[in-house]
Amino acid sequence: MHTQILACLDQIEHEHGVRILYAAESGSRAWGFASPDSDYDVRFVYLRPLEDYLSIAAQRDVIEVPIDRLLDVNGWDIRKALALFRKSNAPLYEWLQSPIVYRRDARCCEAWTALMPDYFSRRAGCHHYLSMARNAYEHQLQGTRVRLKHYFYALRPLLAAAWIVERGGVPPMEFASLRDQVADAAVQTAIDALLDLKRNADERAETAPVPVLQDFIARRLAAYPQDSAALAPHSGAEEPLNRLFRSLLLP
Repeated sequence: MHTQILACLDQIEHEHGVRILYAAESGSRAWGFASPDSDYDVRFVYLRPLEDYLSIAAQRDVIEVPIDRLLDVNGWDIRKALALFRKSNAPLYEWLQSPIVYRRDARCCEAWTALMPDYFSRRAGCHHYLSMARNAYEHQLQGTRVRLKHYFYALRPLLAAAWIVERGGVPPMEFASLRDQVADAAVQTAIDALLDLKRNADERAETAPVPVLQDFIARRLAAYPQDSAALAPHSGAEEPLNRLFRSLLLP
């Protein structure tokens, strides 16, 4: 599959006349809880030719590839990505930490990732992850049967929010690192059991609600909104990102 993904990225560059600066896995395969039939969620950042950025005509800043059974591939123009980076777009911060990287321009990515601590907004990130966790808990984990994956759709962002509140930095992407924060042995045992099931079941596999996890998620969701509201707003300076953008256009 890796070869197929690289070929897809090459085709995007050829068809759209762009250069892909970074491409990585962004979904359950990178998070660490994929099912055997999980698709590949590939996200990339690309650079257009200099002339495109100097044109009065608006350029589309997203490239999307038709989704098939296994591949979900789309990307952002570097100018769009840097603007969202300044706004502390949490998914983008995850992409830049992905353990599965398909394409990486070292000069761009080393400079970019070095800026992450200065631009990540703890408040915006915490609100983002709590919203994700609450949505999964309230809308996907309340039936008599629930999908296995929905537990991880609640737990991963909930633990990312906990990381931000308690450790004050950019949370790691991988679930294995985030779950190290959980001190409750019963919760860890329940997570292990669900991981074993998910790694051997399809994406639609279900389970009965797990009381220890239901209680853990509910308690954390009740505790963290007050903590996140106390975090100060943050926005990084524009000029360092302008310099990075210009260095890519005029190497």
